[in-house]
Amino acid sequence: MVSKNKGPLSGVRVIDVGTMVAGPVAGTLLADFGADVIKIEQPGHGDTLRHIGPFAEGESLWWNVEGRNKKSITLNLREPEGQRILKELVKDADVLVENFRPGTLDRWNLSWKDLEQVNPRLVMLSVSGYGQTGPMATRAGYDRMGLAFGGVLGITGYPDRPPVRPGTAVADYQTALFGAFGTMVALYNRDVNGGRGQQVDLSLYETVFRFTDVMVTAYDKLGLNRERTGNLHFAAAPGDHFETSDGRYIALTVSSDRMYRRLCEAMPELLDDPRFASHSERLANVTEINRIVGAWIKSLPVPELCEILDQKGLAYALIYSVEDIMTDPQYESRGTIVTVDHPRIGSLKMPAPQPRFSDTPAPLVRPAPGLGAHTDEVLREYVGLSDQQIAELRAAGTI
Repeated sequence: MVSKNKGPLSGVRVIDVGTMVAGPVAGTLLADFGADVIKIEQPGHGDTLRHIGPFAEGESLWWNVEGRNKKSITLNLREPEGQRILKELVKDADVLVENFRPGTLDRWNLSWKDLEQVNPRLVMLSVSGYGQTGPMATRAGYDRMGLAFGGVLGITGYPDRPPVRPGTAVADYQTALFGAFGTMVALYNRDVNGGRGQQVDLSLYETVFRFTDVMVTAYDKLGLNRERTGNLHFAAAPGDHFETSDGRYIALTVSSDRMYRRLCEAMPELLDDPRFASHSERLANVTEINRIVGAWIKSLPVPELCEILDQKGLAYALIYSVEDIMTDPQYESRGTIVTVDHPRIGSLKMPAPQPRFSDTPAPLVRPAPGLGAHTDEVLREYVGLSDQQIAELRAAGTI
């Protein structure tokens, strides 16, 4: 049985040679639950995320969230000696994560074909903008490109304005989530079903596309071309982001006749209005019903409004700022925000590992490492190099 203080993925060794978010965060998700993740970084520079703000005392806060729970070593993969050392690390690894543009690792003699010869049990997660194959495989791709090409940007925002990007790197994080999931599927197939190692080919645009629900199917069968509709949604009537009496906003969605009847208990004036007798009729008159509901919402003090909505069992949420999040009792009671003690800049609050397990919770979050902080340790313990050999590699600029 896995010791609870080590995490359920204790014993899984991951080599992370990626940079920024989509690939490396897949490794972070595994590290959060006890996988031994060795982060390979370019000597002198490190992961690009280390150089993107906001900064506190010269430390990238973004890096400190997504570099957590990993060991950092420096290794120049562009040089033959660096490539040789990586292959030594791969020999005993379970997973390698990379998000270079397709073809880059081939030039460094570190392609899937090269590495599977070193370790046939290896699972190699390859993340890219457009996948390892196809006419666009070698095109550069970042978060916004994934959202655009995957079909989400075109349907996000208002019809009379340009498409609007979400407030966070949604494509990158979706891809990281799929990456961790795909890695675990491959490991299960290898270890439980008697399979072997394999490459997991994952693209930004395809992970975004997978989250477009019924968009393609509705176009294929019904010719429906989904467009930007602002905050309106075909499954919600009434449904919008309504202004409250104190100038904030509240998200309210009514998506079934049962839920609508509950709203009518709070707003009896809606009950006998023939324009709103069914969901299809409410959707046809969504502007008017949203106007009526919006006026009712704005007429009430927010605590009274929330009490009514809670009593009726309706789905709603105040639209939170980060300040709201930091003081909310739900976040506090569940420990949704974890505090990490950083050796140089003090305590850092960040999202806690998710999801929650009843028997094998995530271990304590360790702070993100300094660049190359574990180089000597890893090369000594995992590759078997002597202190003299490590010193020579450092003098040559390999580490």
